[in-house]
Amino acid sequence: MNRRIVDVLREQAPHVLGALVRRFGRFELAEDAVQEALLVAAQRWPGEGIPDEPRSWLIRVGYRRMIDLIRSEQASRRREEDAAYADPMLVDPTRPAPAVIDHDDSLRVLLMCCHPSLSGVSQVALTLRAVGGLSTEEIARAYGATETTMGTRISRAKQTLRKSGARFDIPDDDDLAGRVAVAMRVLYLIFNEGYTATAGDRLTRVDLTAEAVRLTRMLHALLPDEAEVAGLLALMLLTDARRDARTDPRDELIVLPDQDRSLWDQDMIIEGRRLIDDAWRRERVGPYQLQAAIASTHAQAASAQDTDWPQIAALYLWLERLQPAAPVRLARVVAVAEAFGPRRGIALLDQLDREHGITDDPLVTQRTHAVRAHLHDRLGEHDRAAGEYRAAAELTTNEAERRYLLGRISGQSE
Repeated sequence: MNRRIVDVLREQAPHVLGALVRRFGRFELAEDAVQEALLVAAQRWPGEGIPDEPRSWLIRVGYRRMIDLIRSEQASRRREEDAAYADPMLVDPTRPAPAVIDHDDSLRVLLMCCHPSLSGVSQVALTLRAVGGLSTEEIARAYGATETTMGTRISRAKQTLRKSGARFDIPDDDDLAGRVAVAMRVLYLIFNEGYTATAGDRLTRVDLTAEAVRLTRMLHALLPDEAEVAGLLALMLLTDARRDARTDPRDELIVLPDQDRSLWDQDMIIEGRRLIDDAWRRERVGPYQLQAAIASTHAQAASAQDTDWPQIAALYLWLERLQPAAPVRLARVVAVAEAFGPRRGIALLDQLDREHGITDDPLVTQRTHAVRAHLHDRLGEHDRAAGEYRAAAELTTNEAERRYLLGRISGQSE
């Protein structure tokens, strides 16, 4: 299937889902109907071409499949409550399919997928499936699960939504802020999984980072006045701008100080900096804006040596006060070490170990060993560095990162 068809299907999937949920009020069945409509399109469009109105085409096919699914439910009579949805008027095939609605339902679909009744993993999986248009196989591959396991997880998530009475509407202002916050977290998780894959022999998953950026663009377009949404989009763009410089032609990891900055994507950097500059002026600074400001500071430096590390260390301290989590603390260690020397970095790391047990925090255990190794390396303490590099290599499941860490043992004095 060509790229153009894939892009159209992914773009239209949430609109079709929104139209069916709006008509029938059955998210779990509507999602199945949409997937089947996408499958039919994937089979026909390569030969027949993309129709003039692909959204209407997909809605018509999804509508017919929706009727089939509801009739199947009626016939099986598995649940008495399902009969309530089996209104003869509702499933009348002679009625027209749902109209194509001008306004965008994508936000409603995204917020429904991020319903608080779902676990974080289920929120991510359902978002990728229903809003991102990824197949169950693609989602399973991204998370190192079998297709059966992921299919079961998605199916249970849809059942949970039904039981929780999730509604296809925009929550009121107070609830909306909470739901948007969850949606941003889910999008950030998707981006991070793509930027440094948890497992596999490649460092990045471009399909996931691209999808996270696309969905965040959509959220920003729908909520242009939300400074944190703008900050999240800026953070993704400024981070993803370094992608081509992060690996060599053999997909070996190249760390930030060694990257060829001429390979950084300047269009992404310009857009990201414009977004964060605009958001920053609103004086409602949140964690995503702070991280974007840090990424922007990196982007402004002509070289690693020219980086304003004291400013980055100060921004991380601010971020730590808003978001006192182990990854933020460890990032501040790196910034302090770059700004004031490796000995200050090790001293701060030891302090954070005493106060917060950072090395034992499962979120950063592997990275903490890697940071310690690097700092000891810079001090010329190569034996201690080698031990820490080995510990970090044993804990990663990404082959590109493992090769880099083990390679540092032999080349640490360079």
